[in-house]
Amino acid sequence: MSLKEKINKDRLPSHIAIIMDGNGRWAKEKGQDRLYGHFHGVESVRNIVEGCAELGIGYLTLYAFSTENWDRPEYEVTGLMELLVDTIRKEVETLNRNNIKLHVIGDMSMLPEYARQELQEALQMTAANTGLNLIMALSYSSRWELLNAVKAIATEVKNNGLDPDTITHDTIQNKLCTSAFPDPELMIRTSGEYRISNFLLYQLAYAELYFTQVRWPDFRKENLYEAILDFQQRERRFGKTGDQVKAETADTNAL
Repeated sequence: MSLKEKINKDRLPSHIAIIMDGNGRWAKEKGQDRLYGHFHGVESVRNIVEGCAELGIGYLTLYAFSTENWDRPEYEVTGLMELLVDTIRKEVETLNRNNIKLHVIGDMSMLPEYARQELQEALQMTAANTGLNLIMALSYSSRWELLNAVKAIATEVKNNGLDPDTITHDTIQNKLCTSAFPDPELMIRTSGEYRISNFLLYQLAYAELYFTQVRWPDFRKENLYEAILDFQQRERRFGKTGDQVKAETADTNAL
């Protein structure tokens, strides 16, 4: 039985988030420039997006470029922006053919004008699709997102008379970039690093974390299936005891 066949389609994570790490190290290990790794990482994106769509995953968020990445060498940043635009231009037709809807979260004002224009066109061209929601985190950081959310709530308190005592979890959630999406249930990070790196800090509160030594350019569907199978073996308690979860599951199955 293949790994894919072992997956329980009734227990799929509704939302998978991935930190696509290791492009630069993969390239260096092969004696190549860092951009060589980013270029080959695009093939992994295609493969994993296809894999998620085939399984019926509802949401996939890819951490493509953080606000901190702007501090990298200028040649690498420029190369990444050109690769981003070129990839989006080539992939829109494939996204539409597979009914995939593209979303972008992050500080778009920091992107070059040509990149913003290309992204906007892609968003419009895939807006009617109803399959997998592909969310690209570009020029994104969670601290930036949370800071903006706090400022927006403070402005409402100041100008619109919002009572601070009425602020709830939903108030914060509605100010986040991801307000239209469910929180990730599974977060995957490639390349052997064991940290979250300023990625969806609020949204990952109850996500299952999966770390793999595989560099992103080598990450393929089989690796995705391994992560999902690992996820399906875990008990998601959300602060409750294991006995409580089992009892609730039994009650649900009895209905």
